[in-house]
Amino acid sequence: MKIGLKWIVSFSVITLVAVGGLFWNPAADIPDTGEFLSEDKIVGADVAWILAAAGLVLLMTPGLSFFYGGMVGRKNVISTMLQSFIALGVISMVWVVIGFSLSFGESLGITIAGKHYGIIGNPLSYPFFSGVGNLPHKMMAPTIPFILFALFQMKFAVITPAIITGSFAERVRFISYLLFIVLFSLFIYTPLCHMVWHPDGLLNKYFGVKDFAGGTVVHMSAGFAALAGALVVGNRKNPHHEPSNIPYVLLGTGMLWFGWFGFNAGSALSASASAATAFGTTTIASASAMMTWIFFDRINGRSVSALGACIGAVVGLVAITPGCGFVSIQESLFIGFITAIVSNAMVNWKGLKKIDDTLDVFACHGVGGIMGMILTAIFAHGEKASLLHGGIEVFLHHMAALILVSAFTFFGSLILYKLTDSIITLRVSEDSENKGLDLSQHEESFS
Repeated sequence: MKIGLKWIVSFSVITLVAVGGLFWNPAADIPDTGEFLSEDKIVGADVAWILAAAGLVLLMTPGLSFFYGGMVGRKNVISTMLQSFIALGVISMVWVVIGFSLSFGESLGITIAGKHYGIIGNPLSYPFFSGVGNLPHKMMAPTIPFILFALFQMKFAVITPAIITGSFAERVRFISYLLFIVLFSLFIYTPLCHMVWHPDGLLNKYFGVKDFAGGTVVHMSAGFAALAGALVVGNRKNPHHEPSNIPYVLLGTGMLWFGWFGFNAGSALSASASAATAFGTTTIASASAMMTWIFFDRINGRSVSALGACIGAVVGLVAITPGCGFVSIQESLFIGFITAIVSNAMVNWKGLKKIDDTLDVFACHGVGGIMGMILTAIFAHGEKASLLHGGIEVFLHHMAALILVSAFTFFGSLILYKLTDSIITLRVSEDSENKGLDLSQHEESFS
């Protein structure tokens, strides 16, 4: 087998990262800047819960691989599952080297009316996790070790590009995909994460965007990147196929639903009432969306299917994510219900079907994230916290931020796809596509 230059370069990068890490000692390099609290501020219950939550969020990425893998044709099961699973390796390394610094490092940004608003973190804040130790951070992790916060956030960074893969499944070159998710992580995810979740972030501090667990940061960014990817990569030669393994989809949905408790309730960063609220609203919204989806299918002349039930459940999980800690159980029922109807309509809209988004990533994650952001701005509890609680300004800020995020993630991703394609062609050859990516890319087969 001929070994191309791209593989030699890739291995050289891994080598450089692995060896470079030997020159950093994060435990002995915590700066005395007043950002950190003493060790006695750590709350054991919070540590235990976030350790568990981080594990649950990690489980979501293998769950996503089963969810997606069961929906594609038999010739592309392994390749589709691997595209999700490999993000655990690629993005984890990116996160340690520079991603965490760009997301949660010292704010670099703009000044408006004498106030500083961050757009991205300083890459030199925590390179190779330097300065990320066992002390709690005053602003971001006041009751847990900062390293636990960093590792918990890493799982969010991992699953975001993995979500995108469903849009161009069955036709993307593996090495090109690896390059794209690195670029996406560095230039789309990290600045968006910083702007929404860092205390000094632009969307957080200026716009007041409420995103409890990642509806904007994770699902909107992945959804719009998926739409851009489907447009750039183009339609499949033979887009019609039967899902290869519905039990895989059921298994993946169960793993996602289970892991989502860590995703949402863990985002409280404490074993608290807020975590309990997020836990409850998460499962109720998903249940509501699942039931709405299958009945809405039926009244529109479609069969009640296991696939539909699974997609509906995931749409409900996506929709409740930004507001899970801010709304009530009763409101989560409605959020799941209305988002399932809108997303279902988008999945079956003929206009969107002209774009070959293989697994309807935009219609489910993108639209689900948009609906979640809007509904959070309507229902979030607290004085002037949302439209129904006297916060018309908050609502309008959310709508402005929605437009900004949509444009940034879509057009930014479009540029990154074009850049990736100019370096390594994104799409496999027609012969490889007909053969299936399992064999043509990995010399493995699903049986």
